[in-house]
Amino acid sequence: MTTSLMPSTQRHLSTSLLALGAVLVLGACAHRAPDELGRSGSEASSMFAAGAAAAPATMGDMQQLYRAMGLIAGGASMPFVVSASFLHAPSPDSTLVLFSLALPSRALGFARESDHYMATYSVHLRLRQGNSVVHTIDATEMVRVPTFRETTRTDESIIWQRYLPLAPGRYGLSVGVEDESGGLSGTQEVNLAVPPLAMSQLASPVMVFEAIPRRSVDSLPRILAHPRSSVIFGQDSIVPLYIDAVGQGAPDSIEVRVIGESNVLTWSRMFSLPMIGGTRSRTIAVPVRYMNIGVSSIQVVNPGTVDTAATKVLVGFGGDLPIANFDEMLSYLRYFASPDRLKRLRDTPPTERGDAWAEFLRETDPIPGTEENEAIVDYFGRIRTANVRFRDDDRFGWQSDRGMTFVALGEPDNIIDTGVSNPNLRPRQQIWEYRGLRIEVVFIDDSGFGRWRLPPQGRAQLEDAFKRRLAEMDR
Repeated sequence: MTTSLMPSTQRHLSTSLLALGAVLVLGACAHRAPDELGRSGSEASSMFAAGAAAAPATMGDMQQLYRAMGLIAGGASMPFVVSASFLHAPSPDSTLVLFSLALPSRALGFARESDHYMATYSVHLRLRQGNSVVHTIDATEMVRVPTFRETTRTDESIIWQRYLPLAPGRYGLSVGVEDESGGLSGTQEVNLAVPPLAMSQLASPVMVFEAIPRRSVDSLPRILAHPRSSVIFGQDSIVPLYIDAVGQGAPDSIEVRVIGESNVLTWSRMFSLPMIGGTRSRTIAVPVRYMNIGVSSIQVVNPGTVDTAATKVLVGFGGDLPIANFDEMLSYLRYFASPDRLKRLRDTPPTERGDAWAEFLRETDPIPGTEENEAIVDYFGRIRTANVRFRDDDRFGWQSDRGMTFVALGEPDNIIDTGVSNPNLRPRQQIWEYRGLRIEVVFIDDSGFGRWRLPPQGRAQLEDAFKRRLAEMDR
């Protein structure tokens, strides 16, 4: 089966004949960064002081954050994400499980064919009870896209889904994804607990891109699920949730709650569930502005009963940025914007942060006519590059002296290393030339082991160059 062409704001959807909640709850993987922002005046130079701030611990490990949400996530070589949602099955002794898998286009090896690019991937699901394999799903799918840019996307550009009726109980689940074109693959094994669902009981709320409610318990809802269960702060305004309620005993109204950090209730509202056909299923919209940066829990409650279903949603900034909260996001941006501009963001009340972030993106966007802020995309790209290129300099490469210079000023026009011709020279110097800024940044290695450090005078030069770079951005 091949995927159809869809705009970049939508997704390529792979389905099977039946295709059109998380099962693992781990400890949080994010740590809040120290409060280093909101400074102004003479204090602003401290942003380049030696050891001024610790780096957030989550950078570059988005897959771990998905696992902390209870999703099934592959590794770096095959970064798939799978959610398992539990819905009502026609038979009372079964639960309908919706497996939804998201895969970025960049994970596949595309080849050019005529006027398009094509890749093939396979999905393998194994369900075990004890030593016996009780269900097997093997699917091979083809993806066609019109441009090379589409092959490099990092969002949920490919979605594969499969419904499977299962008897309630505990299973061992193995999920494998293989790039048939490039040879990369990944497998994750987890425990899956399938709950029994009475007809009057609420099923898993499912975050969706689109949904057409089922008309009876014998039919299937036409859902395009959102496996990563994530939204972009300042860009997405709502979380669309599909509520599956069937049978005469289904509630005619529900309460929806948003639970943030420390189990704090940040929003709640009642929704009616009118009877349509034989079901009370519908899609509701939860406003993002009442949700915290990071992971929130959305609960659906049958009023007056203990019947509650829940799902987790990540409010982030897009891309591979596992940022746990708003203050941590500001910490990452310390070399992107001025302390005064970041302080204004930090002092914004939580209910207004979405609008403030959208305004921040507009103000710093070098090409307003495009969908993304190229400056921020490039900036976080430099952070990722620095974490790899300068990882021997410091625990977090982007917080090393060379790393923060690279992140703040970009790639130098030229690098002169005095030790190339004489490795025994002490101290060894590395000189980075930025011709446009008319500056030379000099790093010194006294040990000879590649521990490059920026002397105090160099920090003052870096601070001055950074201010000039910000002035250019503000023009």
